[in-house]
Amino acid sequence: MAKALFGSVVAPHELRAAEENAALRAQVRRLEAQLAALREERDAAIARELLTMAHESPDPVLA
Repeated sequence: MAKALFGSVVAPHELRAAEENAALRAQVRRLEAQLAALREERDAAIARELLTMAHESPDPVLA
């Protein structure tokens, strides 16, 4: 009975759209996480390159 009631309230195309929406949101979350990781890698590479250009050691100097 619950299926019959649910089916009469929500059309199948609305369910399909909701499922696609959820899948797309999950994909966006994965891509945002991947973008954040790539930005961190890029920033680390830039920092290493700047240290190399400045002829400094990448290790922190103890005072």
